[in-house]
Amino acid sequence: MLKTLILASQSPRRSEILKNAHYFFIPFPVYVSEIPQKNLSLDHQIIDIARRKAEACVQQFPDLGQEHIVLASDTMVCLDHIALGKPEDEKQAFEFLSALSNRSHQVKTAVVMYDHESQTWLSHIETTEVIFKKISDIEILDYIKTQEPMDKAGAYAIQGLGGKFVEKISGEFDNVVGLPLQAVEKLFTINQWQIRRVP
Repeated sequence: MLKTLILASQSPRRSEILKNAHYFFIPFPVYVSEIPQKNLSLDHQIIDIARRKAEACVQQFPDLGQEHIVLASDTMVCLDHIALGKPEDEKQAFEFLSALSNRSHQVKTAVVMYDHESQTWLSHIETTEVIFKKISDIEILDYIKTQEPMDKAGAYAIQGLGGKFVEKISGEFDNVVGLPLQAVEKLFTINQWQIRRVP
């Protein structure tokens, strides 16, 4: 049976990654609390948030059928084992970017999938190391003026203007954008899921 992906996300970046890979999918934005459970490890905090999104989609999607696979994910920028989420304001964006300057950090994305046919849940976490060059206060302030950092984990977009701050990455680029496509495709293969695609 050909499977159809349901993307439980409002992120245009995740949609773009799937579109560029020629997957047919149904975008289904869900709105859940993204406040981490502090009693969990960092990896499990991220998986927990992605799971909340997937569960909300399973509950809310109309006519969920055996051909559907729900795909949800959550991305966090982690510095010294502390998660940097989306900045609350420009001041916090400045603090995040100042902290990342001339440092190495990790970008972690949790992927949670649900196959309605077998009622199987899968979760995976992908980690990419990112090294920032030294950036000046003026560069940070100029970047914040673009407003790009304001809805991005860690206050930067590697695929956008924030990419100029990146000196090196070790791991999957798409993971930093928000969806580790190679890891997702491995899960498709392992589970022998044939996913609908478009030319």
